[in-house]
Amino acid sequence: MLKLHLDGSPKTPEIDFDADSGVLVLRGRSIPENSVEFYAPLNQWLEEYEGSPNQKTTLDMKLEYFNTSSSKCILDLFKRLEKMNGGATEVHVNWYFETEDEDMAEAGEDYQAIVELPFSIIEVDEI
Repeated sequence: MLKLHLDGSPKTPEIDFDADSGVLVLRGRSIPENSVEFYAPLNQWLEEYEGSPNQKTTLDMKLEYFNTSSSKCILDLFKRLEKMNGGATEVHVNWYFETEDEDMAEAGEDYQAIVELPFSIIEVDEI
């Protein structure tokens, strides 16, 4: 299965999804003009990945900021991973937030409360 790589921009996060390693990374800001359109290729990739996932799948969320429309798309990604978890793959989410960014820390905690996936909320100096 191919890797999915999308370069980040001032409005969209960098995407690195690697089926071989099972590591999925979103990094940067997520404020696209059309969140549903931006996240569609990620969902499509996950749909294919679901057919033959790595034994362990790690989602590294390294977002500086995301808007409301992105939050729903991110939840959709989590829901898809939640369905996969415990079957052919064990899914773990690493939610990174910058020191003193309480809003992003709380966002990670909110997602952790909504979906049944193991989460690590990780404070870092810089994303």
